[in-house]
Amino acid sequence: MKMTMKIKYLVVAAAMALATTSCLDKLPGSAIPTGEAMQTFEDAEQTVTGIYAQMKSSALWSGYLTLLPDVQTDLVYAVEGYSNAMGSFWLWDIRPTTSEVESVYASLYSIIANCNLFLERIDDVVKKETNDDRATTLEQYTGEVYAIRALCYSELLKLYCTAYNPDTAETDLGVVLRKHFSKEEPAVRASMKDSYNFVLEDLGKAEEILTRIEEVYSEQGGITLYSSYYMTSYVAHALHARVALYMQDWQAAIDHSTKVIDCGYYALSPANEAYSSTMSYFDYMWNYDLATETLWQVGFTLTSYGGALGQSFLNFTTDYTYYYPDYVPAQWALNLYSSGDMRYNAYFATLPTGYAHGLSWPLLVKYYGNQNFIGSYLYHVSMPKPFRLAEQYLIRAEAYCRQNNPNYSLAQKDLVALRSTRFSSGGNISLTADNCIEQIADERVRELFMEGHRLQDIKRWGNLYRNGEGFTRTPQANSLEEGSTLSIKADHPLFVWPIPQHEVEAPGSNVVQNRLK
Repeated sequence: MKMTMKIKYLVVAAAMALATTSCLDKLPGSAIPTGEAMQTFEDAEQTVTGIYAQMKSSALWSGYLTLLPDVQTDLVYAVEGYSNAMGSFWLWDIRPTTSEVESVYASLYSIIANCNLFLERIDDVVKKETNDDRATTLEQYTGEVYAIRALCYSELLKLYCTAYNPDTAETDLGVVLRKHFSKEEPAVRASMKDSYNFVLEDLGKAEEILTRIEEVYSEQGGITLYSSYYMTSYVAHALHARVALYMQDWQAAIDHSTKVIDCGYYALSPANEAYSSTMSYFDYMWNYDLATETLWQVGFTLTSYGGALGQSFLNFTTDYTYYYPDYVPAQWALNLYSSGDMRYNAYFATLPTGYAHGLSWPLLVKYYGNQNFIGSYLYHVSMPKPFRLAEQYLIRAEAYCRQNNPNYSLAQKDLVALRSTRFSSGGNISLTADNCIEQIADERVRELFMEGHRLQDIKRWGNLYRNGEGFTRTPQANSLEEGSTLSIKADHPLFVWPIPQHEVEAPGSNVVQNRLK
């Protein structure tokens, strides 16, 4: 029997409010002065708990951060009569003053500020600690905070910056790097190279610290790391693999994804093996937010949760009888699933809609909601799963294909390993130099549908995917006329979100705006 590493259940609700001042400002009027903040073990624990609570924000993984990058592209269509939720992104009418742009930016930098506070004060707290177990816990917290800061900066880079180009990274604009809490730092964007290197530095620290801590727990009787509510060394490695893929560092992407795939703590949740008479292990992952392939999920409880990822795709709570989806899956994406692909029934279902136009269409039920929450009449709330083992197979497969000496055989092996757990039988696929990007792109849609990867994928692939044509929407049944015929090339400037206007105009700011046209 394995001993489960201490799970820090998150019960503190985050109060995330947009200020009229810069998101980079650190001290609201009610804040504790830095010299008085985080002086004890209990203070440190409370700070980390608060950071995890902030990560529940509906502006982040339980809402905008996950949904907007896919709504903006070609995976879903707005329905005639929709509520206008996320409408600016569906229409590509995204401006520096768009509220979602501001919310995501502010929420990420708010978490970064609290990470900086923790890292600035933790050494003094450790010096005062005389209990060995609590000292070990403080070290664990430190590793987690490094991983969280790296994650937040990686998301800012993904959304508010161009795709990483190794040839121009020293001069391309990255993000404003806030490394300290109390020390004044210029409001200026670092280079792309420096920004990504900072993420890698944090990940290196997180990997080293958390690996050491996990070895201690393992020696005490074993650990269980899947479906974790907190950062682990393997979450850090998974992020490292993703970031390396974005940086076109193919070997690093292979190395870090391999650490995750081969570690033995995780296993793909099969769609072709029954958990019960009514669901597979893959279904159970989405229905109950527990799975051996989930590396990290944002931890919710009935009294402390974030946004409702499934709301805009179902809106069952309008009258608790019919569904009124704002968005429905794109037909071309539905067509990617072959008859034996069991992901289709896990992700989509045709349900009765209440629209006067009588829409009948497969609806996204992937985020129908945790069944335990629904039992308490809390619908469409699922724990976001930013890191799943499936993505690591996809990352490694792509890296094998894109390295200087491509190995299509190993890439194909990874895709088959993934698909063999998703198909009722078979799942074979063939990769060649001519089709590998298209095949991997399609598999990423099939596996990661509405998990927030599509915008970044099209941006980073550029001309490699569909010759840089990006995507073209073609109207489908009852889709909103406005926006249903957009054709967006991969070099469109709004693949990069604008920096919030108040960041550019804040007193003393030297933040350069992204190209808007």
